[in-house]
Amino acid sequence: MPNQPKTPMKSFRIPEDLYRAALEKARLEGKSLTDIVRESLESYLSQR
Repeated sequence: MPNQPKTPMKSFRIPEDLYRAALEKARLEGKSLTDIVRESLESYLSQR
């Protein structure tokens, strides 16, 4: 995302099969894995 400000890098552990499936689905949707993680966390945090 060239026009977005840099954000700090974070790291976490995730099973390889889950990572690969998420990466592939993101690719098919034309998104980055960062986009998917951000959207997922925003959705999670908006739940009550």
